[in-house]
Amino acid sequence: MKTLDKLMARSGNQCELCAATENLSIYDVPPTASNLSDREILACETCLNQIEKKEELNAGHWQSLSTSMWNENLPVQVVSWRMLNRFRNESWAADLLDMMYLDDETLDWAKQTGDHEGDGSIDLHKDCNGNILIGGDTVTLIKDLDVKGSTLNAKIGTAVRNIRLVHDNTEQIEGKIDGQQIVILTKYVKKQN
Repeated sequence: MKTLDKLMARSGNQCELCAATENLSIYDVPPTASNLSDREILACETCLNQIEKKEELNAGHWQSLSTSMWNENLPVQVVSWRMLNRFRNESWAADLLDMMYLDDETLDWAKQTGDHEGDGSIDLHKDCNGNILIGGDTVTLIKDLDVKGSTLNAKIGTAVRNIRLVHDNTEQIEGKIDGQQIVILTKYVKKQN
């Protein structure tokens, strides 16, 4: 039996975290645990984007953790614990964490991503208006920019297509202007719709 078919049967064709029934896919719960062969869950697009820190957290979406935390499948319990920890400063999540029990081995697995250590905030690439930028977006410059190390002067209103996000710095993107690859500060761009 294929993994997707197995997960669909196990979950009743719904997200194992929030019970959504659309845009479902397999999420392989990291990190790879050598002693666990079944470490996948079925999750909706919204859950996946927030788990993988591609979207800001929406507390209303995660109220369903009060149910999923009791799921008999360890990968669902692990992801539920991790997400509750991202919201641990909110009373509803703290209460649920107080009730939740994971055996030592499962708790060690859950802690391996470090979700229990940070404050739950997510750094995302955002333009000057606070719109979230993703790789491949088109942006417009909001001011004239002199490109260091070249004679290029990028004018206000210049469109930069197919941007790339700088992985370790949410204040920078990369793009081409006049055929030259440059790094641009996100505070000087506006996302085009």
